Amino acid sequence: MATAPTSLRTTAGNLCLGSAPDSWGVWFPEDDQQVPCTRFLDELAAAGYTWLELGPYGYLPTDPAVLAEELAVRGLKVSGGTAFGALHRPEAWDGMLAHVRQVATLTAAAGAHHLVLIPPMYRDERTGAFTESPELTAEQWAGFGTAADRLGRLLLDEYDVRLVVHPHADSHIQTQPEIERLLNESDSRWTNLCLDTGHVAYGGGDNLDLIRRFGERDGYVHIKQMDPEILAQVAAEDLSFGEAVKRGVCVSPPAGVPKPADVVAELARLDAELFVIVEQDLYPCAPEVPLPIAVGTREHLAGCGLTGTRRPSLTTPER
Repeated sequence: MATAPTSLRTTAGNLCLGSAPDSWGVWFPEDDQQVPCTRFLDELAAAGYTWLELGPYGYLPTDPAVLAEELAVRGLKVSGGTAFGALHRPEAWDGMLAHVRQVATLTAAAGAHHLVLIPPMYRDERTGAFTESPELTAEQWAGFGTAADRLGRLLLDEYDVRLVVHPHADSHIQTQPEIERLLNESDSRWTNLCLDTGHVAYGGGDNLDLIRRFGERDGYVHIKQMDPEILAQVAAEDLSFGEAVKRGVCVSPPAGVPKPADVVAELARLDAELFVIVEQDLYPCAPEVPLPIAVGTREHLAGCGLTGTRRPSLTTPER
């Protein structure tokens, strides 16, 4: 009798579920259209999550002792930090690094070991106006992977935090060719991928293909789905990501693409333990909207075998 391949899992035991302020409509450190951070933390715990990503620096307390107290009283833990940085702008390195160091310090103090770096968008988040060219020059591309590795090595050496670069709509790391170029031109010891399934779909990429071919570079995951009808409007009308979000491009499972069950099944084949963080871009939204979505999403993903009861172990890359 043939035996089942060892790469197949009956449950996603290598994956650990969490969520993030993004799923509560939080895009900025401060904004009058966002819920207070205490409400986010209360509802995150009420929705049944244990792990959270920090979100935009300054939204949650930046004093490590205050943050630790706020988390402890709710039984919450930190999976990673979130920073924004332009790796294609050498002249902005010092300012970017100062911001990343703040995030890395807080991330490490919270006991987490991942820093999700989001490239800046070339269209304004609120107005949709273009702020720079959507295409990098050959010179900018030439230094992109090197800059990522420089940052990743610094983070690992000084903070024991691993850099994972996040593809994002309306950014220079959006399409699958751009994602693959980043991975091919960087070193896996220092730079890996935060696979955001929704943003990959937004950019026309194939999440399952990326997992199969670059699974060893998937250091962290954001799981979300996009509405194909809104994606068609984005292409037809040249919509900005902010406008697409207002139209409801991010949807709750099982709606949208990619199918969460397919993503979870493919991730479960990997020989790696990963945080999988729920995100559903909702900015702006009414305060009562996020909690029921968070509960329903957690329940759906639990049905796919994805829970949040354990912490992924980490293997230090060879130096």
